[in-house]
Amino acid sequence: MRIGELARRTGASARALRHYEQAGLLASSRAANGYRVYEESAVVRVANIRHLLDAGLTLEDVTAFRECLDGDLASAPPSEGGLRIARERLAVLDARIAAQTAARDRLAAALAART
Repeated sequence: MRIGELARRTGASARALRHYEQAGLLASSRAANGYRVYEESAVVRVANIRHLLDAGLTLEDVTAFRECLDGDLASAPPSEGGLRIARERLAVLDARIAAQTAARDRLAAALAART
């Protein structure tokens, strides 16, 4: 299938698909006209990439899961490496949330003092 169809079937933009390919997470061949052509299995692979990205992982984090992106990632038992990456990403998200909450509290206090 061509990139447009893969984008339509997965909800990923063509730009994102090219980015995944550049990161080594997705492979295509080239048709005689130079268009990218993807195997049917790319649909599952892209869904799994998006699942991990939606969970808060970075594209670099996702590369650690390269070997298992073609299977049922959501129900597979996690590896130690995967758990380590998830814990690290959770710590980063918790720190960002704490920083944003502190900034919000400072702003709210400043506004309360002015009214």
